[in-house]
Amino acid sequence: MNTTKHWPKRALILSRVLSRAFFSNTSTSASPSPTFPLKHVTRSNFDSALVELRSHVRAADFVAIDLEMTGVTSAPWRESFEFDRFDIRYLKVKDSAEKFAVVQFGVCPFRWDSLKQSFIAHPHNFFVFPRQEIPLDGPSNEFLCQTTSMDFLAKYQFDFNACIHEGVSYLSRGQEDEARRRLKSLYKEQLTNSSHNLRETMDVPLVRVADVLFTERMKKRLSEWRDELLQNRSRGPQDQGASNDLNQQFQTVFFKMRPALSLNGFTSHQLSLIRMVTRKHFKDLVYVRFNGESSSQELVVFTDSESDKDRLVEEVKNEHYRRAEMRIHAAVGFRHVIDLLSSENKLIVGHNCILDIAHIHSKFLGPLPLTAEEFVSCVNKYFPNIIDTKILLNADNILQQRMKKSSTSLSSAFSLLCPELAHGFKSKVQSSQPCVKVEVHVDEMRSPDWNSGAKHEAGYDAFMTGCVFAQVCSHLGIDFQLYSTSENLVQNEKLQKHMNLLYLSWINGDVIDLRTGSRTAEFLGSNILRKRFPRILYENIVLIWGFPSKLKPSVIRECICKTLGPTSVISIYRMDQTAVFVQFSKAELVSDFLILKESLERSDDAISVLHPLSQLLEGGNTRAASYETYKDICESPVSELLFADQAEAVGIKWKTKLLPSDVVESQEDNHFHLENALDHTPETVEKSKIRKTEDVVNDSSNKQLTCNEIIDTLLKVEKIRRTSNL
Repeated sequence: MNTTKHWPKRALILSRVLSRAFFSNTSTSASPSPTFPLKHVTRSNFDSALVELRSHVRAADFVAIDLEMTGVTSAPWRESFEFDRFDIRYLKVKDSAEKFAVVQFGVCPFRWDSLKQSFIAHPHNFFVFPRQEIPLDGPSNEFLCQTTSMDFLAKYQFDFNACIHEGVSYLSRGQEDEARRRLKSLYKEQLTNSSHNLRETMDVPLVRVADVLFTERMKKRLSEWRDELLQNRSRGPQDQGASNDLNQQFQTVFFKMRPALSLNGFTSHQLSLIRMVTRKHFKDLVYVRFNGESSSQELVVFTDSESDKDRLVEEVKNEHYRRAEMRIHAAVGFRHVIDLLSSENKLIVGHNCILDIAHIHSKFLGPLPLTAEEFVSCVNKYFPNIIDTKILLNADNILQQRMKKSSTSLSSAFSLLCPELAHGFKSKVQSSQPCVKVEVHVDEMRSPDWNSGAKHEAGYDAFMTGCVFAQVCSHLGIDFQLYSTSENLVQNEKLQKHMNLLYLSWINGDVIDLRTGSRTAEFLGSNILRKRFPRILYENIVLIWGFPSKLKPSVIRECICKTLGPTSVISIYRMDQTAVFVQFSKAELVSDFLILKESLERSDDAISVLHPLSQLLEGGNTRAASYETYKDICESPVSELLFADQAEAVGIKWKTKLLPSDVVESQEDNHFHLENALDHTPETVEKSKIRKTEDVVNDSSNKQLTCNEIIDTLLKVEKIRRTSNL
């Protein structure tokens, strides 16, 4: 019992002893780097942080960025597949950027200091939240959260409370333009209601006795107040005691250098009655509703003359407009950072950043376009100079060897290329490959070997990205020690061939060129990714979905090969449990398969159960189409969990979508009776480019059926006939 009581103290003493022993041993070879947090920015310190960031960006040689999102894929079938075509890969990136939110945005300007022979980095970690600060058309902002992504953020101590309560909101450029248009059309309705603006105030019908009594009382009260002002204009607000009554419902104040009566504690109906009384019975009084910072104020203002009344109306109008513009400017929020990065035309550095760039477009510029070509045109307009460090890491064989063929993830690259910063210790042993020095500045704190210990925070990941980029530049032969501030990294010839190239998909190494919008012909170190599947020919692919979930790809292959020949299928890729891609050896086999499937489904003859494809068509829900239908489904904003459900949600009711050239032929073949399949011998599959449906059926039946199978089928047919005759 005593041992249990004293165990925590003994454990603490032992821990301290081991800790001292560890540091005494390691201090001879390395010294721990100082640790302090990076700069976190929320809406409470956003304005001051933006001013500071502006000066750092303007002086920077490049700016590294990184984003944290609430998810990546809205459904398993929307993940990136080897069978995805270039345009479909973009559609999947588009879907992700549109459906998920950005919750952190890391910005880290890097400036080369020639005196210190070091880069100076200023990491900023912005919490971002799509809060609606001003009224806009349409519903409030919505976004998806992916369980794995949220769990990942929580694992690394992401502060969800800070994000939701203190995250900086934003407006896209399109939303700001809409808000300004609304301001120009609506601000007059929020101004004064005087004799100069009769159309804004309709007379309130006095149908109730209470309303009649209230208006008479207000008329008397306003008349007394105005007469009192006229009798002794010198008393002003300092003698408010005589003019304040009814539990402070009326309070004399000054508004725009004019005496006014502040109205407090009235209902909206009562205020409408006061407005009507003021307009109809007092030419020198003006009813004003003034919108302040956090609340509105209802006032009756005294004016000296008609011209003074006009001036008051104009002053209030201008003040309303100015305040509304200030609210819009404040609501722009974090997009001011995006505008800063764009206007300064700095080199933007990211790591595997196509999704980051898509989020920037979707959240801060405007809706993403339908095509990759339009997307890159817009991105290149606002950010003409982007470098992806993942492109750089895979572009050089020597660099890959130095990384020991490890993963090119950001953390792996940072650990291998920048070990002193990554591991938090400054080694006294001279490295064979000198590291580019980076000194971190966070407010008043400085460190030449900083480690915040905050992995997977956007600000720290942006810092890591910038460090990796600087180290890769050194490897490529860019000598920063000879570098002057007048030089521009964007113009450096050693970086030019890697500029504006982004991985559209890391799965198969597809690279998109932001200058042209096309898939670049240059192949950047991704051959290993293409070994899993043979060359993909999209015109040879059929998309099949809705089949029984028990069917495995191998069974589907067997069913098709029994029908179209043993070499007809090159590969099958499973999208999810409800859908597969089938790549045929020849393009004409796509037509053959679709025509045959449609014919089998249209036939009510019991002999169709004999066909090898019957197993695939079991249940009557199997759909099939060419590859283009896959694109149509991916374009939909809907995201059901299973692909079969997605196709149904999109509105696909047909079972087989024939190629346009096959529609007429299929209609002719529908007159053919499938019973004749057992009585003919077909030519081989390869002899005709477009074969008749009977040839496809006959080929499968004569080559694959055994005597027992034929007998079993005939027995089934006879049984069906007897049943139908009853």
